[in-house]
Amino acid sequence: MTRSERAVSVFDQGFNCCQAVFSSFCDDLGMDRDTALKLACGFGAGMARNGEVCGAVSGGILVIGARCGRGERSDRSATEETYGKVRELMGRFAGMHGTYTCRMLLDGIELTTEQGQLSYLENDYFNRVCKACVRDVVELLEEIL
Repeated sequence: MTRSERAVSVFDQGFNCCQAVFSSFCDDLGMDRDTALKLACGFGAGMARNGEVCGAVSGGILVIGARCGRGERSDRSATEETYGKVRELMGRFAGMHGTYTCRMLLDGIELTTEQGQLSYLENDYFNRVCKACVRDVVELLEEIL
């Protein structure tokens, strides 16, 4: 099973898009799956269903930060490398999907309302849009990293 297939499988199990992407890299990052799932939990559906940056993209940003980000033992060049990879991820994702904003990916529905959540289900955005976003972010990360 590929990493992107594992990520989609995690998404199918009921975890959010960010959790699916981030946890698919936890072995490479030296992080246990439970910790990865917890760290990524609040970013799903455009940050807690707010429709902001796509949760899958946010998961990708977390992966880049965990792999390349500036810590106590690195200098400013790590920040610049991380920012460059994040911009590449966001740009390439937007090139594929037209945007990296969750609300726009989901045709403007408001996920913080019952009506919006019902519309999400009725229009099968989970399968029609979100699974592809999870898969594509993982595959982009494998190229970028």
